[in-house]
Amino acid sequence: MKRIITMTVNNRPGVLNRITGLFTKRHYNIESITVGHTETEGVSRMTFVVNVEDERIAEQITKQLNKQIDVLKVTDITDQAIVARELALIKVAVSPAMRNEVYTLIEPFRASIVDVSRESLVVQVTGESDKVEALIDLLRPYGIKEIARTGTTAFTRGSQKSAAANKTAFII
Repeated sequence: MKRIITMTVNNRPGVLNRITGLFTKRHYNIESITVGHTETEGVSRMTFVVNVEDERIAEQITKQLNKQIDVLKVTDITDQAIVARELALIKVAVSPAMRNEVYTLIEPFRASIVDVSRESLVVQVTGESDKVEALIDLLRPYGIKEIARTGTTAFTRGSQKSAAANKTAFII
């Protein structure tokens, strides 16, 4: 089962290495990692998507991460109301004659063309991983030359105190 674990850490050299080393030593598979600055100077947010067998292992991961140097807070947000997004750049082999077809195809995904050359287009799409996967599947028959994906980045919606908060979250 996929779990989304977020953490805030001090932005110092070696922090990411120590954390990924913990996952490696315990044979946890990391599906994606995103890291970036937060609203607080010197603090970064990391988002890990990991595959784990059951909730006990997820709890164990959270406890082990909390013990790491420079880790400020760890939260498993999998079962909470969250905002989760991913960015993908997809280079598609498309002749000029087929471009209008691709434009029509990507429009419902709110994707955009960010580069055009004689023999290809680069499509940019953001959204939940399922949306990104669906667009990639639709573009595959045209011939995908390259894909670059950021991985999932996420945090909880609003101020959540209980499962009841999930019912009042608004989706934009």
